[in-house]
Amino acid sequence: MAVPVDPVTLAQDLETHRLDTGRGDATPLVVAPAVPPESRLAMPVQDLRRWSEEQAHRVTGRRAPWGARAFVFGGGAGLTAYGAVQMYEVVSVAGSTTWLQWLLLGLFTLNFSWIALAFTSGLLGFLALLRRRRPDVRPGPLATRTAVVMPVYNEATARTFAAVEAIRDSIEATGEGDAFDYWILSDSTQADAWIAEERAYLALRSRLGDGARLYYRHRQKNHHRKAGNIADFVTRWGGHYDHMLVLDADSLMSGDCVVTLARAMEADPDSGIIQSLPLIINRNTLFARVQQFAARIYGPVIATGLALWSGRDGNYWGHNAIIRTKAFADHCGLPDLSGKPPFGGHVLSHDFVEAALIRRAGWSVYMLPELQGSYEESPPSLIDVAIRDRRWAQGNLQHSRIIGTAGLKLASRQHFATGIAGYLASPLWAAQLVVGIALALQTAYIRPEYFSTEFRLYPVWPRFDPVRALQLFGITMAILLAPKLFGLILGLLDGAVRRASGGGLRLVLSALIETLLSALIAPIAMLVQSGSVIQILLRRDAGWNPQRRDDGSIPLSDIVRRHRWHTILGLVAGVSAFAIATSLFLWMSPTILGLVLAIPISWASGQLFLGLALKRAGLLMTPEEREPPAIATAAKAIEARNAALAYDDADGLRALHADPDLQAGHLAFLPPAERRPRGEPQPDHVMAQAKVVEAETIDEAAAWLNAKEKMVLLHDRALLDRLARLDG
Repeated sequence: MAVPVDPVTLAQDLETHRLDTGRGDATPLVVAPAVPPESRLAMPVQDLRRWSEEQAHRVTGRRAPWGARAFVFGGGAGLTAYGAVQMYEVVSVAGSTTWLQWLLLGLFTLNFSWIALAFTSGLLGFLALLRRRRPDVRPGPLATRTAVVMPVYNEATARTFAAVEAIRDSIEATGEGDAFDYWILSDSTQADAWIAEERAYLALRSRLGDGARLYYRHRQKNHHRKAGNIADFVTRWGGHYDHMLVLDADSLMSGDCVVTLARAMEADPDSGIIQSLPLIINRNTLFARVQQFAARIYGPVIATGLALWSGRDGNYWGHNAIIRTKAFADHCGLPDLSGKPPFGGHVLSHDFVEAALIRRAGWSVYMLPELQGSYEESPPSLIDVAIRDRRWAQGNLQHSRIIGTAGLKLASRQHFATGIAGYLASPLWAAQLVVGIALALQTAYIRPEYFSTEFRLYPVWPRFDPVRALQLFGITMAILLAPKLFGLILGLLDGAVRRASGGGLRLVLSALIETLLSALIAPIAMLVQSGSVIQILLRRDAGWNPQRRDDGSIPLSDIVRRHRWHTILGLVAGVSAFAIATSLFLWMSPTILGLVLAIPISWASGQLFLGLALKRAGLLMTPEEREPPAIATAAKAIEARNAALAYDDADGLRALHADPDLQAGHLAFLPPAERRPRGEPQPDHVMAQAKVVEAETIDEAAAWLNAKEKMVLLHDRALLDRLARLDG
C-alpha cells in the first residue's frame, strides 16, 4: 500500500516571501506549498519493438469472452458476406461485371462490414441490458489511497474548480474522504488562465482548511501535452498513491461512483484500468442536446456490447477511469515515434496506447458501463466537434504506427484497427458515392461497345437490378439504425427513463428528431472527416488547441467559410444526379440535402434558442436533465459563486499586482528557476525585462507585454519583484 501524505511534513516546508510593494508596507506573508513532498516512481519509456512475457504481471484463472467475440465478429462476418453477395447480384445482372462495378462492390463490402460489426455488438449489448445487471462490488472501508487528478489546459477556471470542489464534497459525504487526495495539474500556457487558477486554488484551500488534501501544480512547459502532464505527476508524486482517478476538464463524478471504482480496484488485484461510462449532461445548444440524448439512450447499448466482447482486454478513453499507479508507471511510458507529425512525434491519442501497453503487461483493462454517476460535457456545435475530431483523426491514424507493437493482445490490436477504420470509413463512403455516380453516368450516356477485344454475343454495359438494389438499401438502413432502435426499446421498457424523457410518445418523437438531424449531419461529417484524413496523409499537423466547452454560437462568417465548399458540392451533385436519372437523385437525396443545407445546419447546431425550445416542448429530454444529479447541481452552484469572483474575466498581471497574498502564493508555488547558459539570452526574456523596467504603471506593463513575455515574467522572481513595485 502506498504511503499516505503526512500533513505535518507539509507544514515543515512553508516558505516565507517578503514583497516590497513600493509603498513602504512590506509584510511577511507565509504561504504553504501547493504540493506535498515528492514520492517518485520510475516510468521507463516502453520498447514497441520487443517484449518478453517475463515482464508481465502473472494472472491465473481469467478466460477471454470467446463466446461473445464469436457472436460479434462471426455474426458481423456473416452479415458482411450476405451483403456482399446481394451487392454482387445487384451489379451483375447482365452476367458480366466491369472494373467500376467491381470497385463499387469492394467499397460497399468494406463500408457494410463496419455497420455490420456495430450491429452485432449493439445486439449483444441490447440482450445483456434486458437483464438489468448492476455492478457487483462489495461495500467496505477503503484500505488504499487514490489521487483524483484533473489536468487543465487554458480552461474556464470557474468551472474546473467548481467540479473539483463538488467531487470532493461528494466523496467526503460517503465517509471515505480520507482515502482521497485532489490534484489540479495545470498545463496552461496563457498568463490570465494561470493566475486565475492560482486565485481559485488559494481561495478554495482557504475555505476547506488545512486538511483539504488539495494540491496544485503548474508545468512551465507542456511537454507531451496531457500524457506528459499525467506522466509528470506519476513520476514525481505517484509513489504516494495506489491508484489515480483521471478526470477531464469537463468531468463530473459522484462520490458513490468514485468510491465504487476504488473498491472495485481493491477487490481485483489484477486490474490495471477500470473505465466508467460517462453520460453527457448540462448541454443546451441544438447539436449538444442531440448528442446528449443519443449518448443517454443509445450509448449504454453500444458500450455494454463493447464491454462484453472486450472483457478484460478493454480500452481506455482518457478520463473518468481509475488506474493502478505503479502498473501505469511501469508499463505506460510512451516513446516518441520517429519522424515528424502527424505520424511521428509524441503519441497524440495516448489513452488507447496506454490501455494496450498496460494490458500487454498482464494487467486487466475493463469497463463498468452499468455504473452510475459518471458524467462529462460535449462541444456545443458542429464546428466545435469538427475541430476536436481533426485531432482525434490524427491520433487514430497515428496508431497505424503502433498497431504492430510487439506483445499486444489481439483485442488491443482490434481497438486500434477499429479507431483507424472509423476515420477511413468517411473517405470510403465518399468514394462509394463517387463510383456510384460514375456508374450511373456510364449507364445513361456511354454507348455499349459492340466490338470488344473479347468476342461476345451481347454488348458489355453496366446494368443494375433495381428490385435487389432497393431491398439491399432497406437491409443496410435497418442494420445501420438498429442500435438506435435497441436503445429506444430499452428506454420505453424502463418506466423511470420513459417518464423522465417525457413519456413514450415524446421519447419516440425525440428519437425520430435525433435520427433526422443525424442523417442531415452525416454527409457533412463525411466530408469533414475525409478532409481531415487527406490533410493527415499530406503530413499536416493538427496541433492542440483548448476545446470550447461553453454553449454559444459561432459567427456566421466563420460558418460560411467552413461550409461553403460543402454547399457547392451538394448543389453540383444534386444537379448532376438529377440530370443523369431521377432515380439516382432520389437515392442520393439525403446526402444532397445535408450538403446543400450545410451552412444553416451548422448555424442551427450552435443555437441555444433552438435547443431550449425543444427542451420546453419536452423533446430530447434525458433522465439526468429532468432530475439533475446531485453532483451536477452542486457543481453548478459552486460555478456560479466562482463566476461572481471573476476568475476568468480578470487580467492576470493586474490581479497579481493588486493582491499581495496572491503574489506570495504565486512565488511560493514557482519551481526553482532553471539556469540558462551564460551568453545565450532568450529574446522573450530580454524583451519582457526591458518592458517591465521601462513601465511606470501596471497598466503600461500589461499593455506592452505580449503573451509569451507575460509567461516569461510570471516565471521570473526578479521581474515579478519589479512588477510589484509599479504604480497601480
